[in-house]
Amino acid sequence: MSFRPLHDRVVVEALDEESTTAGGIIIPDTAKEKPMQGKIVAVGPGSRNEAGERLAMQLKKGDVVLYGKWSGTEVKLDGQDLLIMRESDVMGVLD
Repeated sequence: MSFRPLHDRVVVEALDEESTTAGGIIIPDTAKEKPMQGKIVAVGPGSRNEAGERLAMQLKKGDVVLYGKWSGTEVKLDGQDLLIMRESDVMGVLD
């Protein structure tokens, strides 16, 4: 990918949720909710504090994260649907 996020932004690839229920019912795409889990694809260098010092990012490429349902901006890069959001929009990292 030839995109590099700036400041404290991250690029997230949404992970698809199961398309069938535990009972075997297939859920159509139109009835699915927006995913809330994703994999970090790219990370910016971090924001700066008032003294001009760079604040380190807590996320890194490859982290699987949980984010708000309506967080970020949806973009299409290199044929992939991605989300660009601030690090503060991410609720946590899944281990």
